[in-house]
Amino acid sequence: MAAPKKGRRQSAPGKPGRSLVFILIALVALTGGMFLSGNTTPRLGIDLAGGTSITLQAKNEPGQKKSAINPTNMNTAVSIINNRVNGLGVSEAEVQTQGEDNIIVNIPKGTNEKQAREQVGTTAQLYFRPVLTVAAGEPTPDPSASPSGSGKEKDKATEKGDDKATSSTTPTASNSPTSQGRAVTDGLKADATPTPKASDKGSDKDKSKPTPTPPADPATAALQKKFTALDCTDKAQRGKVGDGVKPSEQTIACGKNNAGQWEKYVLGPAELNGKDVDDAKATINQQSGAWVVNMEFTGGGSKKFSKTTSKLSQQQPPMNQFAIVLDGEVASAPSVNTTLNSNAEISGSFTQDSAQDLANILSYGALPLTFHEQSVTTVSPALGGEQLHAGLIAGAIGLALVIIYLVVYYRGLSMIAIASLLVSAALTYALMTLLGPAISFTLNLPAVCGAIVAIGITADSFIVFFERIRDEVREGRTLRPAVERAWPRARRTILVSDFVSFLAAAVLFIVTVGKVQGFAFTLGLTTLLDVVVVFFFTKPLMTLMARKPFFANGHKWSGLDPKRLGAKPPLRRTRRATGSAAGPVDPKEA
Repeated sequence: MAAPKKGRRQSAPGKPGRSLVFILIALVALTGGMFLSGNTTPRLGIDLAGGTSITLQAKNEPGQKKSAINPTNMNTAVSIINNRVNGLGVSEAEVQTQGEDNIIVNIPKGTNEKQAREQVGTTAQLYFRPVLTVAAGEPTPDPSASPSGSGKEKDKATEKGDDKATSSTTPTASNSPTSQGRAVTDGLKADATPTPKASDKGSDKDKSKPTPTPPADPATAALQKKFTALDCTDKAQRGKVGDGVKPSEQTIACGKNNAGQWEKYVLGPAELNGKDVDDAKATINQQSGAWVVNMEFTGGGSKKFSKTTSKLSQQQPPMNQFAIVLDGEVASAPSVNTTLNSNAEISGSFTQDSAQDLANILSYGALPLTFHEQSVTTVSPALGGEQLHAGLIAGAIGLALVIIYLVVYYRGLSMIAIASLLVSAALTYALMTLLGPAISFTLNLPAVCGAIVAIGITADSFIVFFERIRDEVREGRTLRPAVERAWPRARRTILVSDFVSFLAAAVLFIVTVGKVQGFAFTLGLTTLLDVVVVFFFTKPLMTLMARKPFFANGHKWSGLDPKRLGAKPPLRRTRRATGSAAGPVDPKEA
């Protein structure tokens, strides 16, 4: 007997129960994680939740012969500010130019809003300057006091413990490997020899020692006068320090010591700048347990840093210190007793947030222009709330129309489609809520539009699968084999369709910025969820329902009624009777 001819291989039913359990576990886990995190609603964008709108106006640096305000520098500033703000986790911040010299920054309401506001206009001009003189931050009462740091002013600073030179320890050649190649700042206890320090009371023994003084021409009389009168405890005076001073000139500056007290400095010309820094990271110093910022220099910066520390290590305190000056303020002023190489460490009274802020600014670079905060306004969410309300109404109408169509056309099958839509909606909502704190995803109006568009994409997948099943039923097959034969063809069509949608969303996300990225991200996310739901929920649920008499027997309300679909009767083979097979023929019958 010849073997029967093999037809197209039929897809195996598999174990639908496992797939349904998997999707149920995933849904419970995401929902549970949402409640455990304390976030039960997605993070909203500035157009829905409100926030802060900052207008920055570009200014030319004093003494510039040619204006630096041009489209190239403005676009560079926009890119840097956008990286800084989003680097803090404030997603969907809008940074764009307005006119020739203004930049508008819209920051959504959130936990990092204050930090972002502090960084948007920070110029981040970083210089490394040698210290010529250091004194207490209050104005010097004695008019005869000089910036050299000798006499009563120096003794006053020493008595308060404000002098950097008296409180710092510096690395030597015998230090541990972890200290080599670092600029170790004030207060760090290392296995090193402490630097010489002046006596608290200025004894005769100390007077016999040479008092360190600046070079022969440390500063002009005007600079000395400013240094004497400078009050670093006054914020207004601190803001004007260093205005109009070029990097190649001496200057005065303010900074805080480890005790949180203000000090004032006379600083020499800059030896390095922020462009010599290759990378910066906020870390915890293993010896002191304090937050610090580690910097790595470029190749050229390493050579400059090594040359500078070599010169400083041969000086007496405080002239063996170099000040790390950020935007005119001394962030740290470490002492140097040996030549250092390619790394430096900025320490001080850093918290985790302030250390990360500084590292973030240094990593993304300095702004090419100086910006002044022209205006700060609070954006009300009232208008966005009205738009969201209108958008939700539009989405509800669209969903209702889809459900009506499914019920009228597919009848019983529509229950499977509606259940799949509900699962997809629950997964989407949970993921959007969890992605808020995880990757700073914010839900704005375009993102809501993307979610509404996804309803049609998901419904299309169900329609493809159901139509394939109905085609198999029209061919005269019973429901269970019809489901398994329809799935491979429907699966290919669904995957191709979803791939095209996801590719479009990915391209849109890459080539656009701002709110349009929210639309692209939501569209891509819901497209991926459509694949998950169809494979792990819709198909297994359909396999189980095919075993129920309501669907298997083709009830008229099941959507799979063979008569309603115009199904062909099953093909059966018949044999004609022959004489040899039936015996002799009766004459009467003939």
